[in-house]
Amino acid sequence: MAWNNLLQPDLILEGSILKLTPEIIQQYGLKGLVLDVDETLVPMKIGAASAELQQWVEEMRACAVLWLVSNNLSEARIGSIARSLNLPYYLGAAKPSRRKIRAALKAMNLPVHQVGMVGDRLFTDVLAGNRLGMFTILVEPIIHPEMALRSHPIRNFEVWVSEALGASISPKYTKIHKD
Repeated sequence: MAWNNLLQPDLILEGSILKLTPEIIQQYGLKGLVLDVDETLVPMKIGAASAELQQWVEEMRACAVLWLVSNNLSEARIGSIARSLNLPYYLGAAKPSRRKIRAALKAMNLPVHQVGMVGDRLFTDVLAGNRLGMFTILVEPIIHPEMALRSHPIRNFEVWVSEALGASISPKYTKIHKD
C-alpha cells in the first residue's frame, strides 16, 4: 500500500469524537471501535472522563463494541479512564505497531473491516488502522484549556508530511461538519 493511502483516513470529523454518532457508525457498517485515548477521548494530563464522554460511550456501546488502545504507558491514568468508562484497554501500544490493536480486534471477535480505528493522529492511529485494513476515523484533538492557545505542532507537521506524500487530508467518503 502506498504512503498516501496509508496516511489517508476514511472519514474525517470536524470536531471531537463526540461528533461521532451511532448513525455514522451504522452508515459505514461498523460494529466495533478501537479508540485512542490521549487527546482523542481526554486532554493530555487529565485522568478522568468527562460526563459528556461517559454519556457518549453509553450511546455508542448500544451499537458498537468499544476498546481503548493507547500509546501511553501510565497504568494509573489510562486504567482510571478505562475503568470510569467501563471499557477494556491496552496501554503502551506503540502505534503504528499493530500488535495491541490486533489483540483488541481478536477480543472483539469482529471482521477487521467492521471495526473503526478512531484517533487524532495520522502517523499513529490512522497509519496503524490502515495497515490492518480497518475503517479509519480522524477526529480533532481535545486540548486542555490551558494548552488551547498553543498550536498543535505535531499534528500540523503530520498533516503537512501526509499531503507532501500525496495523501489528501480530505476524506475518501464524507466529511462530517460541526453543528
